[in-house]
Amino acid sequence: MSVADVKKSTDLRMQKSLETLRADLAKVRTGRAHTGILDHVQVEYYGSPTALTQVASVTLIDARTIGVQPFEKKMIAVIEKAIREADLGLNPSTQGEIIRVPTPALTEERRKEMVKLVKSEAEDAKIAIRNIRRDANEGLKKLVKDKECSDDDERRAQDEIQKLTDKAVSDVDRQVVDKEKEILTV
Repeated sequence: MSVADVKKSTDLRMQKSLETLRADLAKVRTGRAHTGILDHVQVEYYGSPTALTQVASVTLIDARTIGVQPFEKKMIAVIEKAIREADLGLNPSTQGEIIRVPTPALTEERRKEMVKLVKSEAEDAKIAIRNIRRDANEGLKKLVKDKECSDDDERRAQDEIQKLTDKAVSDVDRQVVDKEKEILTV
């Protein structure tokens, strides 16, 4: 393992942490409808749990309504039940072959809870990023100890890893600010 390998793996792991945060924030409901809310809904399809997006097309009908169009007619009741039981606070209704999923407006109190949740998710991401930095620095120390790199190389690499960490943390902060704005916009 070389200094370059340590830096590369650190960067990749930090990017994965940011992607995870992005996915977690997408699950947090805002006042507007968006199809990402239903990404994690599982539907019983021929005896096995399947992602909703595999058995139906999910689209936005308007700013507050999601439309779910099953690929097979017999799946309408199953999909409607799965959405209702997904504990998302949604109440779907069927109109012909389309399931309409209205998203209720958020109360001020609920919006504040959502912001707290977003901040908590962000703090978890920052902790993960700092742990990645710590692992990288330990890897660099091991390289010095095994005489595979010099002290100067280690210091330079630690500086670069700190820059990667700072960039990742600022990305987390930016995502939080964007999501907060999205949640608090009425």
